[in-house]
Amino acid sequence: MSAGRRSATPPPDPRRNAYREDLADERLKGKVDASHFAPGVLRQVNRPAVPLRRKPDASASLDTEVLFGETVTLFDTADGWAWIQSRRDGYVGYIPAEALSADVRAASHKVTAPGTFLYPVPDMKSPPIMHLSLNSELSIVETGERFCRLANGGFIVTRHIAVRDRFARDFVEVAEQLIGTPYLWGGRTRIGLDCSGLVQLSLEAAGIQAPRDSDMQQAELGDNVLVPENLEGLARGDLIFWPGHVGIMTDGIMMLHANAHHMAVVVETLPEAADRIEKAGSKIIAIKRIGSGVV
Repeated sequence: MSAGRRSATPPPDPRRNAYREDLADERLKGKVDASHFAPGVLRQVNRPAVPLRRKPDASASLDTEVLFGETVTLFDTADGWAWIQSRRDGYVGYIPAEALSADVRAASHKVTAPGTFLYPVPDMKSPPIMHLSLNSELSIVETGERFCRLANGGFIVTRHIAVRDRFARDFVEVAEQLIGTPYLWGGRTRIGLDCSGLVQLSLEAAGIQAPRDSDMQQAELGDNVLVPENLEGLARGDLIFWPGHVGIMTDGIMMLHANAHHMAVVVETLPEAADRIEKAGSKIIAIKRIGSGVV
């Protein structure tokens, strides 16, 4: 492929394709220029919720978070930073290298509560080791009526977990459990969420894989819904998109979303939100209906 022809083709989205001038995923050979290509190695996140950044700099903007138990492909480690790609949603970025383990254990269960704690012993009065968020992945080796034991140590409340292939019936109900969560750009936990993080987290809990950012979600999730100017005809679970923003309809008029106006996950009428957002310069650009995961 000539340089001229390659320049005419848009480069792969760097958010979901691992490539730099010096190193790239070997699957991108012929698609990007790099001095070296590598397959990467499998690693597992061993911290509660790890910030993933576009640059290896603790002051760089938070793009998203990888959660406890998630697996990633590690391409490079330097100066305490690991350059990785999430195997859950394909997102690429830098996380602290100490947050990864080479001892990869297959997940048998996942956290189904908005949040829970990992304890050193099966006693809720013991000081917890860490907080674990919704959808965190777990390798359970011993189950009990009140606590389950993880393969790599620690105990978790049995009521707060489920086998990995058991999903919530209604992703909107999952999202409703997160009302009041503070707004956090790039957040994916009940400690802090952004709009697309709320959508992704809720859909995943219902067994529906979702990309990370709102533009990806608009392009890849559900079917287009044609709705009149008065916004009638919407249904529970419909996703409402603006440039850079997304909300979830809880019924025909109320919308749930994480937003920087309230700095929290809130429910308000769609007309109220649409009017405020339009005054700020943005109009609704798409409405998508999810085909499953809603009852």
